Amino acid sequence: NELLVQKRKEFLLKAGYPEDYTDIKYECEKCGDSGYVDTKMCECMKRKLIYAGYESSGMSRLLCEQSFENFSLDYYSSSKETYENMSRVYEVMKKYADDFKAGEGINLALFGGTGLGKTHLSSALACKVIERGFDVVYTSAIDMVTDFEHRRFGNGQSQDNGNVEKYLSCELLIIDDLGAEMVNQFTVSCIYNIINTRLNKRLATVISTNLSQSEFRQKYWDRITSRVFGEYQILLFSGVDIRAQKLMRNVKK
Repeated sequence: NELLVQKRKEFLLKAGYPEDYTDIKYECEKCGDSGYVDTKMCECMKRKLIYAGYESSGMSRLLCEQSFENFSLDYYSSSKETYENMSRVYEVMKKYADDFKAGEGINLALFGGTGLGKTHLSSALACKVIERGFDVVYTSAIDMVTDFEHRRFGNGQSQDNGNVEKYLSCELLIIDDLGAEMVNQFTVSCIYNIINTRLNKRLATVISTNLSQSEFRQKYWDRITSRVFGEYQILLFSGVDIRAQKLMRNVKK
């Protein structure tokens, strides 16, 4: 057998192929492309399923375009205080993504006006955590509340909890633009349920909002605000609208 194996290698090399040309090559050596290691889903399979979900939701384009590497602090150079603050925000979010562990329940709340980089850094954080093999759901507050409305008020789909279960069970939930949704007793109740359930399960949540801290307190129940300001690390985004800065630069060109 060893002789035949050696001859095969010689034939392959003579024909211009690598000696291991006929050996099976796996994309993932850990699971041998089966998707499972023993009885547990492999990280490669989990990652592909998560990316497939982003493909269908339209998030894949955003995740590909926005990363920590292409986030520029140059847009925050209007003052020393702004630059130092946003440098700290950047480092906190990058470290959060690099050190993320499931079940630790470490939460972030991003406050700041429009165009200050909240979505960019949230997307970069999501992409990094996904690459490390964790289950991430990235959603806007409006889309999330709509899913709960469909379950509560829909017709045949009302008994299907799958669409909302992901918000309560994923390892990291990122809610973009909280405060843009229609606020009523039902929507506030949904948001409270998500925040409170995830805190109890020690599941990590990142929220971003264009509201100021005082506006946030006025808009939501005390039970929500007390949990956010008590259990989340608050990050304040400052500076001048980056979209407006880019527009002005293009006009000058």
